[in-house]
Amino acid sequence: MKTLIIVAHPDLSQSRINRAWAERLRLLPDMTVHELYPTYPDRRIDVRREQALLDAHDRIIFQYPLYWYSTPPLLKQWFDEVLAPVWAFGPGGEHLKGKEIGIAISTAGTAASYRPGGYNLFTIGDIAKPIEALANYVGAHYLPPFATHGARHLTDEQLAESAEAYVRHLATASRVTAADLVASNG
Repeated sequence: MKTLIIVAHPDLSQSRINRAWAERLRLLPDMTVHELYPTYPDRRIDVRREQALLDAHDRIIFQYPLYWYSTPPLLKQWFDEVLAPVWAFGPGGEHLKGKEIGIAISTAGTAASYRPGGYNLFTIGDIAKPIEALANYVGAHYLPPFATHGARHLTDEQLAESAEAYVRHLATASRVTAADLVASNG
């Protein structure tokens, strides 16, 4: 399965975890790692190029650090421009239909802070609902989210373990339904 990893980190050189993930994934066959911020430093997205990348892959993973319970700004702009009517949805907009879409998120907070009653009140599954809704809207299959918490405090060993867990996640992730997410988020 050809997988496109769309990395949306504003400064990947300063990120230990997202950089380590991207470096590890580049070693895998049938994997394309595409970094948005260095590709579009002027924020002028080449929509046709991006759509061609999406067409060439079966699975799309959006990888990013959690920003105020959402995506970094360039990824939001990318969604707005690339996932256009008639191409991604609406009459004739079936380019993503049947593909798999997922996310890989890094957070500064602990895993315990991302649960009901925790500091952030919500699970990563709850916070990722807009991406799940996006996948549904374009007719794609949503994959369970992958997350690593406490990114600022990971040891080198934990960082390497996280990268390997991400690789395993990509190898074993299966389509998820809304009922699955409700059950897993308790």
